Amino acid sequence: MLATRIRQKDGVFYFVGYPTEDLLQKVRFISRFYSDGEKIAADELEQEDEVGQFIARIEATDQAFQRRISKNKVTQIKNFYETAVSQPPIPGTVLLFTAERLRFEPHGDFDNVGNLEEPRSKYLIIDGQHRLAALHFYRQQNPADAATIHVPCVIFDGRSEDFATEMFVIINSTPTRINKSHLIDLYERVSWAAPDKKLAARVVELLYSETDSPLRYKINRLGGRSKQEKWILQAELFNEIHRWIQQAPKTTKSGRPAREADLIYEAIRDFLKASAAVFGEVWTSPSYMVTKPVTLKAMIRVAADLARVDATPVDGRVKRWTARLAPFTAMSRTFRSEGFYERFPAKGQVERVGRIHRELSRAIGVGSKKEEESD
Repeated sequence: MLATRIRQKDGVFYFVGYPTEDLLQKVRFISRFYSDGEKIAADELEQEDEVGQFIARIEATDQAFQRRISKNKVTQIKNFYETAVSQPPIPGTVLLFTAERLRFEPHGDFDNVGNLEEPRSKYLIIDGQHRLAALHFYRQQNPADAATIHVPCVIFDGRSEDFATEMFVIINSTPTRINKSHLIDLYERVSWAAPDKKLAARVVELLYSETDSPLRYKINRLGGRSKQEKWILQAELFNEIHRWIQQAPKTTKSGRPAREADLIYEAIRDFLKASAAVFGEVWTSPSYMVTKPVTLKAMIRVAADLARVDATPVDGRVKRWTARLAPFTAMSRTFRSEGFYERFPAKGQVERVGRIHRELSRAIGVGSKKEEESD
């Protein structure tokens, strides 16, 4: 199918105009939807389908899409499709997700327009289930008119499950359907979330709220009230802490989530305090990239490396780590904003974070070849 490839920072996704018939055959509905005497049964979900399970459970809560609300909303949208003449029935894009990496072949002299293969499995609808459910019912009664409708769709492919889940919550946190501020808040509060994700969410909350945290109110999360300058998105920080937890040896896990969260929080807190000391004025300077997301994410990885080999004794740790991080002082000019991306060349943000992580870890003698390869 013909598609436009769109790049935004390190993100790549596709825009297509899907004919109604084709699109409705290529999507799966996570929730049941109702119209007058008709219904769409929810697709069965495999247990390992984390994104689908997450969305289905969110939509089943009291604060989300209840059956009556869904029916009313679908009916209203279907009525709009029936009455819209000069106005386009579906002017906004529907967001689709597939874990498959789709092949894109540029057309002629165009590098961003070409043929995009379709996934073997059905798309997950990140945003637009109600619109497509209404289109399904509208098509049943008005097949000829529905056949003239092409639905604008944005397709995200080959991403992680966390990406799709986070996208869903960000999109749905502004309307009243889901009133949680962010995916990370949800992970900590719902009983069915994976333990490692609940643990990571707890650490993020501590970093945001504890009075001795160098990141207090510096984490950008939806619904945050603080007017202070933000350094890093909550989701980015969560991903790095989740990575830390997943890579931690099983022998170091106490089985007590609250205590484990405190230990990780305290290690990050002490590492950032030591880092601020060795970077000095550069730490918060707008002319440097030290407290920008790309560097902070790399530094969380260095903190994990250091905590694995030098976490104890805790008493005096900030002073001990300040001495150990002394090489960062000599490296500080490397983090000047001017020419930063040339000094840390990479194909994208992910690769750049890995590169900074390796250079910082190498400078203080921590990390391993295996960890470097995992970046």
